[in-house]
Amino acid sequence: MLIAQQSNTTYSKKVLESTEIDMLFSFYEQEGNNAAVTGGEGTEELTDATSSLVLRMPMNEDGVLTVDVGLSAYTSASSSNVNPLDGSNSNATPFDASSGESRKDLLAYINPSIQFSSADRNTVWSANLYFSNEYDYTSFGIGGSYTRLFNEKNTEFSVISRVFLDKWNAIYPIELRDGFFDDRISGNGTYNPNFVPFVGESRNTYSLSFGLSQILGKRLQGGLFVDLVSQEGLLSTPFQRVYFGDTEAFFIDDFQLADDVERLPEKRLKIPVGGRLNYFLNDVVILRTYYRYYWDDWGLTSHTASIEAPVRLSDKFVLFPTYRFYTQSAADYFYAKEVASSTFQFYTSDYDLSAYDAHQYGMGIQYKDILANAKLLTFGLKSIDLRFNRYDRSDGLNAYIITLGTTFVGN
Repeated sequence: MLIAQQSNTTYSKKVLESTEIDMLFSFYEQEGNNAAVTGGEGTEELTDATSSLVLRMPMNEDGVLTVDVGLSAYTSASSSNVNPLDGSNSNATPFDASSGESRKDLLAYINPSIQFSSADRNTVWSANLYFSNEYDYTSFGIGGSYTRLFNEKNTEFSVISRVFLDKWNAIYPIELRDGFFDDRISGNGTYNPNFVPFVGESRNTYSLSFGLSQILGKRLQGGLFVDLVSQEGLLSTPFQRVYFGDTEAFFIDDFQLADDVERLPEKRLKIPVGGRLNYFLNDVVILRTYYRYYWDDWGLTSHTASIEAPVRLSDKFVLFPTYRFYTQSAADYFYAKEVASSTFQFYTSDYDLSAYDAHQYGMGIQYKDILANAKLLTFGLKSIDLRFNRYDRSDGLNAYIITLGTTFVGN
């Protein structure tokens, strides 16, 4: 007699069916004339080339291991003027880059993470580590997240926690370092700034993020989020100069020597809140909108609004026109060149903390092949994404960024 066997096990589709590889590259270039390194006046020319590799591998039916590694190499006319005297320039000036070694740097990072989903795919846990290093800054981070889907997966709630424990290797402007002397200094009197190096060089960041997304109808989806970010430690940038309005000015050639470096409070609380709303207009066009309000206890507030309208050209090609508007108030401690007084406790001439408006315009195109017919070794090409963005700020800073991303999937 044959007896049919019954199993209580149910089949669950893998969270990730096969290994995927993302290869990303971006090139960024900017120009402007309000460099913080030279006290709010001087060239902001900068180029940055970043490449990263993201590897996603299924650990089992429920788990995914992701490893993100990357390099970012930049050349900065602004940072070159930390020491405007270390190159071959015949005349030192804040509006030209020094040709010395301080004009370039390399950042390397690694970010491994693991993610596990419940059998019913309604609960997702993740944990990640982060480490990066460059010439004057090291960062170590750890984080985790919890996501819960309910209401037949129409509602999603998430909470993300992160901690970054960073360390400066403080580099000061050349004229504020011990033993500095140059017989070319000109000015009324003797150059003797009242400069005191920072005592601590650590910077810690703690963040907690909450998100709620909801399918509101067949064509409408929305989401809300709030972040709580607390920072403590050396929140000033040690090589950014400040010039006071109540002290004598001293020069080497056309380069003004620092009165001090920026001094900012050792604590900062940031609270951004916002939301997104996506509307599926038809089978061709989707409207994606986003808004964020930001507040911090340094007196800075900002508003961000953006819209993206992906246009489906065919089964494989999608066009991505985008626009983003940003406006912010000035932080309490921002002063233009020679406006701050030497008697103030806190001051900076970093125009990133000034009041300004910004517009960003972009266009992108994506190629996507679900069947991954094109091959690279044993991996099939799943998608190619190419985007261009132009960024214009009301203080004169202009930039553009080109990004190229490819995704390959294993057989």
